Amino acid sequence: MKLDLMVLKGLMTSDAAADRVVPPSGYTARLTMFSAATMAFLAVFALALSLSAGRVAQEWGEALARSSTLRISAAPEELSAQTAAALRVLETTPGVEEARPLSAEEQQALLEPWFGPDLPVDTLPMPQLIDIVETPEGYDSDGLRLRLSAEVPGAVLDDHTRWRRPLVAAASRLRLLGWVSIGLIAAATGAMITLAANAALAANAKVITVLRLVGATDAYIAGAFVRRFTLRTLGGAALGTALAIGAILVLPDAGEAGGFLAGIGFQGWHWILPLVVPPLAALVALYATQAAAQRVLKELT
Repeated sequence: MKLDLMVLKGLMTSDAAADRVVPPSGYTARLTMFSAATMAFLAVFALALSLSAGRVAQEWGEALARSSTLRISAAPEELSAQTAAALRVLETTPGVEEARPLSAEEQQALLEPWFGPDLPVDTLPMPQLIDIVETPEGYDSDGLRLRLSAEVPGAVLDDHTRWRRPLVAAASRLRLLGWVSIGLIAAATGAMITLAANAALAANAKVITVLRLVGATDAYIAGAFVRRFTLRTLGGAALGTALAIGAILVLPDAGEAGGFLAGIGFQGWHWILPLVVPPLAALVALYATQAAAQRVLKELT
């Protein structure tokens, strides 16, 4: 849909006579402001969720991609020997940057969230875990498994592939859901503003008739409605965006106990993106109001 040049010009200039065509108060004004503020608030949160999910997917993918775990299960009298043999294999494996056996305290810390702090690790037949850090190039996991099966029969290599792929896929889908939500919010904003504009146009049918009798063009009348509803939407969206940014600022930091929700927010230049929400909401209102005005004015002909 092409925008009338007179409508665009009317947005940039103030015409007191044209502004009086649209009632300055009433339920349409309150509905437009409230809808714009609410939808902008939700849009900013959906944007923050989408960007955070993408950031989490990248961080989890990078963290797990360079980390592997070797688990050695053997009789207590053989565990030390097999651990030493596994370390020798890892030291001569291309792509392995560091290999370090975890201490009993570290293994207990890994099990503490599941079994509590009083788990007697030293009295249980616990396997020995070796933490492996890869180089950026990585190693050949299939070749390493073959070497370990020959030299360390009790070793099981876990390259975290089964953990990494579902986590990254889930975060990526959550990011897509955020963008879809933003699209639905924009569509709902346009629908509500269209309804409000239709109600305002219908309520002012007699005024429109009189304006036509005195020589006002449909473009002039439509421009009055478009300007008023666009500015209402811009103001409401700016208020909703400010409230959303304030709400995000008071969320707990990613370092605090809060899980995934603690990481929702913007980082770096992403803080600029919420500022785009009010102009986009105004643009949606401009198109929606112009379409409603053209349709209603045609019906009143």
